Amino acid sequence: MDLALTDEQLAFRQVARAWLDATVVPHRRDWDRAEQVDTAIISGLGEMGFLGLTIPEEYGGAGGDYITYALAMEELGRADSSVRGIVSVSNGLVGKPILGFGTEEQKQHWLRLIATGEALGCFGLTEAETGSDAGNLSTRAVRDGTDYVIDGEKMFITNGTWADVCLVFARTGEPGPKGISAFLVPTDSPGFIRTEIKGKLGLRGQATAQLAFDGVRVPESARLGQEGEGFTIAMTTLDKGRVSVAAGCVGIIAGCLETTREYAVQRTQFGRPIARFQLVQEMIADISVDADAARLLTWRAADLIERGLPFTVEASKAKLFASEAAVRAANLAVQVFGGYGYIDDYPAQKYLRDARVMTLYEGTSQIQKLLIGRAETGVSAFL
Repeated sequence: MDLALTDEQLAFRQVARAWLDATVVPHRRDWDRAEQVDTAIISGLGEMGFLGLTIPEEYGGAGGDYITYALAMEELGRADSSVRGIVSVSNGLVGKPILGFGTEEQKQHWLRLIATGEALGCFGLTEAETGSDAGNLSTRAVRDGTDYVIDGEKMFITNGTWADVCLVFARTGEPGPKGISAFLVPTDSPGFIRTEIKGKLGLRGQATAQLAFDGVRVPESARLGQEGEGFTIAMTTLDKGRVSVAAGCVGIIAGCLETTREYAVQRTQFGRPIARFQLVQEMIADISVDADAARLLTWRAADLIERGLPFTVEASKAKLFASEAAVRAANLAVQVFGGYGYIDDYPAQKYLRDARVMTLYEGTSQIQKLLIGRAETGVSAFL
């Protein structure tokens, strides 16, 4: 479905798919088993322009619009969601807030490194006791002269053990959202401790970490935005991040459709391809419809971003539908593959494991429903 795509966008998708099919797809099973993506892929992602999409050329990026960015996330999700996470976190959750809220010095320094893959970023918001309740985080940044001293812990941080810079959200003032500020903290700072989390259900090749800050000292120039503006930065960033996650989920659904369709035509039972059976076609049809619906919801949100229009509710709708649809599609793919869907010689089970977390991070499905419900009724169900 290529509705309204430009020639440039179609060409990008074709090049991106060919590169990912050659450099990622052949290795995704081994990376999944090893719980480690080959970090050499990072430089390739930079050279291909993935890490610089929507970052202006003046800061070393590839430029590009949000529809192209959504296409990139879709192709990455189809190939390997562990690799998609590298890009969407470093480029989207770190690069975009630097672009939107950073000083010229911060942009010139960090965006150039992020866009080329010379440096990766991670997004330090979630804590062990504050996931959905991000306004009540406990990590603190206390002023000491012209510096801040950061103490606390973060949990489930993508790119955490690979990143060169962490966008850390810490309390600098009163309880609640208004007391939070954001800081760009180099990960080689004294007192910055990283512990990788292993044994995940999905996204096994992706580096996920617990971070600890033990008296980490940063200068005032490391603060992103104004003091007390951190929660606004985080929520603005997550709005766009939800479009990225939705696009990655479209990729999972598209991958399920592609692999299931091919398998159903080739696999024979009772003397004929299983694609001849009505209930198998029903499952494939359900995946196909979800793919188109999720893609259109995602493109709508991306188009609103590109035109500078409000998109928060549309991002929540895209993220909610696409993430839940990705789980449905992957579950159906396993069903079509039968017993073979349960082993990692085929991609169906990996799609299912990777899809499951999409309903949890960057705002659970339940949080998205509350945001949509508030927009529809004008009444907040949040405490």
